[in-house]
Amino acid sequence: MSAQDAIDFISDDIAEVGTLMRSLSGRYEGIFDNLRGAFGVALERADGIANAARDATAIADAAAAGFRRDIPNQPTLACASGCAACCHLYVQVPPGTAAVMAEHIAAHFTPAERASLRERLEAAAAAAHAVPDPARLRRPCPLLGSDNRCTVYEVRPLSCRAFTSRSVARCHEVVFGDNQDGSGVEQNAAHFRIHMQATFALEQAARHRRLPDRQKGLAEALLEEMDALGVKTA
Repeated sequence: MSAQDAIDFISDDIAEVGTLMRSLSGRYEGIFDNLRGAFGVALERADGIANAARDATAIADAAAAGFRRDIPNQPTLACASGCAACCHLYVQVPPGTAAVMAEHIAAHFTPAERASLRERLEAAAAAAHAVPDPARLRRPCPLLGSDNRCTVYEVRPLSCRAFTSRSVARCHEVVFGDNQDGSGVEQNAAHFRIHMQATFALEQAARHRRLPDRQKGLAEALLEEMDALGVKTA
């Protein structure tokens, strides 16, 4: 094989693979187009915004699991039970989410636990209202247990499900260090994108129902829903 033959052979091989990669890239983006459509149809059919939030979470969980199972080269995550650095970040929730959480609390917390939680929620809501940018707050989530585990893990918000990290040290640096920038933890892009699509779909579902569609701080939203549900603390 001459040098020119080798050049032609390699060039053709690269061109063929490039064509396949471009095709695959388009198909990969199609996953998210299809996911967005699936969210829209499912949430439109949901009976109420709380059930829409349940459906959005279930779809996002299934999509994220599918990526971990079937898409190669997914990043290895450092996240583990009891690792709670991200549980000190300010969290906002889309429509319906706090209602699902309030129902869970009413069903699973004792009156004493609900009373203690209300105190922590009120303190967190007051802290958020007292600063110009609550996103810069660093305080334990009111729902974080003494064992550094989420007390409502089954119904935790989409933003909590979305957050991932490849480095515990980086999480601690960003959350507890001198340069506290919550955006400084590298995310699994596909995983994060799935959960953001779920969030946007819930906002759209609320608008279609002529309900408030903006996200709220977790503490504020949960207090409102606990009051609306009549969750008793004694």
